[in-house]
Amino acid sequence: MLTQALIVDDSPSVLDFLKRLIQTDGSVVATTCRDPVSALEIARELHFDIVLVDYEMPKMDGIRFIRELRALAGFTETPVAMVTSSVSDETKLRALEAGATDFLPKRSDSVEVRVRLRNLVSLGQAVSKLNDRASHLATEVSAATRKLQEREEEIILRLALAVEYRDNDTGEHTLRVARYSRVIAEQLGFPDRFCREIYLAAPLHDVGKVGIPDHILLKPGRLTENEMAVVRTHAEIGEHILADSECDLIRLAATIAAAHHERWDGGGYPNGLRGTEIPIAARVVAVADVFDALTTRRPYKDAMPLVEARDHLIANRTKHFDPDCVDAFLSRWDEVTSIATSQSLALLPRKGGRSLQVA
Repeated sequence: MLTQALIVDDSPSVLDFLKRLIQTDGSVVATTCRDPVSALEIARELHFDIVLVDYEMPKMDGIRFIRELRALAGFTETPVAMVTSSVSDETKLRALEAGATDFLPKRSDSVEVRVRLRNLVSLGQAVSKLNDRASHLATEVSAATRKLQEREEEIILRLALAVEYRDNDTGEHTLRVARYSRVIAEQLGFPDRFCREIYLAAPLHDVGKVGIPDHILLKPGRLTENEMAVVRTHAEIGEHILADSECDLIRLAATIAAAHHERWDGGGYPNGLRGTEIPIAARVVAVADVFDALTTRRPYKDAMPLVEARDHLIANRTKHFDPDCVDAFLSRWDEVTSIATSQSLALLPRKGGRSLQVA
């Protein structure tokens, strides 16, 4: 691949000389420019492996040019030489501080110019190769990290579905809660990363149900007070299962599992937290979980119509639920109803691959 050079000098004769000199062996292609301001515009659009710039030019001197060039993306390490007839040590120091790599004298018969120019070309080629290698390694690391994250996510989601299948033979509750939670988080204005993490962690909110005996969890009728007390332990069980993980996603899931049954007014369990004492992720999932529980048919109850479930959230927005979470949820009502009535839910869509899906 040819080395790309940018030469900036207001003298046509100097430009012509430097261009011919740098292109002598055929390994370099030079772009010349007499206007430093225009040269910076070119550098914003094109990549160059080396840059030669005159010190004394109209509009902008070489030191300012180098400083502004270094601020452009892709020019941090690019070799830059200042071409000048004679400058003071103070000027050279300022040029070096601005980012100059070397200085070239304006003497067409100078062996020094040829040697230094050749060295600059070699340095530019080496820097370009290193950058290409670094870019390749960054791409490989990114791909490997993405694959690890996908495996982590799949394990989490399959665990969540396994728990859900104990008392729901489709597992769709898990998927709907995840999607509802992401809707709320997005509407509240949280960063994309957090919205995705809550989307993936929310399905583990009821993981503690693995510790609830089947005769209670699967009981078709209403539970007694003692049985309800046993069911309520699933929040603490879930926290214990997920606690102390080195994975941020699992730690978020532990927080949700522990607190998604707390209430805004302090009347929830297991710790009676109130208001903003309840972690925001748990407050988000609480709205999503209750709404889906109300609108889903279970052996002991019929599904509540969506409008009635919406009214329930409104009636309890300062009692059971964080009012901001309820408002965020209801402000995307069309999307909520679409999720609620969907016949096929995919939690992890993959480009060019399969989705973890319940149909």
